[in-house]
Amino acid sequence: MPNPDLNPQHIQQQMRQLIQLLQQHNHAYYVMDNPTISDAEYDSLFQQLQQLEQDNPQLLQADSPTQKVGGQVLDKFSSVVHQVPMLSLGNVFNFEDLKHFARRVEERLPNQAVQYEVELKLDGLAISLLYEHGVLVRGVTRGDGESGEEITQNVKTIRNLPKILTAQNGEKIPERLEVRGEVLMPKAGFDKLNRIAESKGEKTFANPRNAAAGSLRQLDANIAASRPLAFFAYGVAQCEPHHGLNSMHDTLQWLTSLGFAIAERQWLVNSIDEVEQCYQQVMQERAKLNVEIDGMVVKVNDLQQQKQLGFLSREPRWATAYKFPAQAALTKVDNIEWQVGRTGTLTPVARLAPVFVGGVTVSNVTLHNIGEIQRLDVRIGDTVSVYRTGDVIPKVEKVWQEFRPQHSQVVELPKNCPVCDSPVVMPEGEALARCSGGLYCSAQRIEAIRHFVSRKAMDIEGLGDRWAESLLHLNLLNHVADIYRLHQHRDKLLSIEKMGEKSVQNLLDAIENSKKTTLPRFIYALGIRGVGETTARMLAQQFQSFDALRQADIDSLQKTPDVGNITAEWIFDFFQAEHNLEVVEQLLQSGIEFEAMTAPTRQPLNGESWVVTGTLASMGRDEATQKLQALGARVSGSVSSKTKCVVAGEKAGSKLEKAEKLGITVLDEQQFLELLAGFEG
Repeated sequence: MPNPDLNPQHIQQQMRQLIQLLQQHNHAYYVMDNPTISDAEYDSLFQQLQQLEQDNPQLLQADSPTQKVGGQVLDKFSSVVHQVPMLSLGNVFNFEDLKHFARRVEERLPNQAVQYEVELKLDGLAISLLYEHGVLVRGVTRGDGESGEEITQNVKTIRNLPKILTAQNGEKIPERLEVRGEVLMPKAGFDKLNRIAESKGEKTFANPRNAAAGSLRQLDANIAASRPLAFFAYGVAQCEPHHGLNSMHDTLQWLTSLGFAIAERQWLVNSIDEVEQCYQQVMQERAKLNVEIDGMVVKVNDLQQQKQLGFLSREPRWATAYKFPAQAALTKVDNIEWQVGRTGTLTPVARLAPVFVGGVTVSNVTLHNIGEIQRLDVRIGDTVSVYRTGDVIPKVEKVWQEFRPQHSQVVELPKNCPVCDSPVVMPEGEALARCSGGLYCSAQRIEAIRHFVSRKAMDIEGLGDRWAESLLHLNLLNHVADIYRLHQHRDKLLSIEKMGEKSVQNLLDAIENSKKTTLPRFIYALGIRGVGETTARMLAQQFQSFDALRQADIDSLQKTPDVGNITAEWIFDFFQAEHNLEVVEQLLQSGIEFEAMTAPTRQPLNGESWVVTGTLASMGRDEATQKLQALGARVSGSVSSKTKCVVAGEKAGSKLEKAEKLGITVLDEQQFLELLAGFEG
């Protein structure tokens, strides 16, 4: 980001850099109708240049875009000079800035009451329409503010735009009238246009403004005619003879009497505080409006007062655009840190120089994963665009390599967990890197404990999330092995609110009872990534003992049914993490024991995918699952084309319907029991 604390030569270099960038984006916006950055990003660059020029007026560049509006006129349309220049508006972004605007107005209009006319700031393409004796004779784009492109034939295709003016109440039509306004595409028409384009396999428009601008600037007027464009008037540049009106508000009402549409909301207020109330109201109603807006326009209502206030070089003193909170803003990346989530995922977080965007101050933003960092090529020290709209989480949208400092730091994936120092692993084909110290890492301990004590793992009743949080707070649970040392801290347990003598004893009994378990349950309880109940059972059957499993190499693991290449890597990495092995050893020394597995003599369902659904009268679904797994089946929670058979109890619902549609074999409970009996016999 430009640094104004430099010598004149460097300041001039910054000015030239900003001028060139703004000229590029002006061309994209005004000439090519294909903006490459958001309005907020453009405003940020523009304000940086303005600030440099204000601080260093002697260095003002002749071609600075602060001195003019827009870009060049394309050759494909004839150029027309505006008799009255089409200037742009100044911007304010908060109530304090708005009050400064009002203060400047009131200082130039001493002892005069000031009313403000407030309109929606339509997000479209500004054009000028010339009528002679009530007939539309010319339509011109704003262009660079001094001259624009004649688009008369395209303008005449806009359905809500009057081609011949009709006066009401016997009033005379002006001999010459220049009306200015905005061409845009209402939300409903934009959505319909894109739906049609999608159905034809054609390219869709990014937003309504692009759609409107692209439509107006077609050489073939038939294309413009096919698009749902609308024109909304916002002012009069010339009127001969003069219309005799004294205010903006009355002028807009007069335009409606001539057949022009104006924006769907206007207000006439007596103070800048009332303007703020309108602004807050529009913020709430914005999504319900028929058209896209990006703020409000605040104008001094009295036309004579407007004349007194006059103009600056590029904007009127009597009007300003009160923009909505920026959806994007520029700021600097001070650092990039790595956070470890409850499941061990490493997430890079950019620490930013605080910036106000989308209505809040943003100082941190997630970069998701190392792949996103590489895609953006974001480095420590970079200037970035941060995007936020509504309640959406802020994100980095663009890296401004033009502002990259010489000593920016490239970000790499850490080799070790920043929390517990265990190895960081990311198998090929995976997007997320993870800490391999799942049993030991303090960032993961709540998730590890929750999983370890669950019913299908070690089944320790009474150690729910609330008690686990309390035990963590008392430093009694650093990892899962500490569960089996809680009996040493009975007094501390009794000090926990609502943890009475009976609750403590029940918990300690449940912990003691959990020591006698099965090898599949213990493997599952360790929380190894990719190892669910079925995979845990397959591993137990394959290796027969825990020692054999933890010493297995990747090739051996891949030979296990239900274990793919990536899961094999996760299992191998888990047992390579020194801290995991320390915790496992403490668990085994605490008295956990399980019988060695006996290899099943028959596995008639080996590798088959089965589903159990509904209610079984003779056994629970867990027991049915275990019986199927003992026969070699893989029991899934969903029906697919790969499902071999579905066991359907009472009140079987959508899974049964899907199985029948796919022609998959379905067994009721009695048939299932007969199948099991046949295998046992």
